Amino acid sequence: MKFTREMPSAITIRRVSVDGIEIGDTLHTDAVVLTAEEILGAWDPKPVDELVPADFDALLATEPELVLLGTGGRVRFAPRDVVFALARQQVGLEVMNTAAAARTFNVLAGEGRRIGAVLYPDG
Repeated sequence: MKFTREMPSAITIRRVSVDGIEIGDTLHTDAVVLTAEEILGAWDPKPVDELVPADFDALLATEPELVLLGTGGRVRFAPRDVVFALARQQVGLEVMNTAAAARTFNVLAGEGRRIGAVLYPDG
């Protein structure tokens, strides 16, 4: 008898470029917030260093185990208040450029992990 494990259907980020972030068949030209199951919508385009914990409330309501923050073409670190607020809720935060965050998102979402992401475009 052969057993197969069905992987959950996950959102796939197809491409990150200066034009935007292509998720499925849709090109997002502004920052976007998503989980493995759904695109939650546009993200307030404030600079990364101005983020506050409350900016993550809608994403945290989905109960992710990890949040990826893709900060565009280069890494910009999140404010300490944001890092500590997520840690207090036992949610990991990984900050990287958006292309790396997209690759990581695809792998973790494909594994069925409870992942959330905030992705800023490269441009």
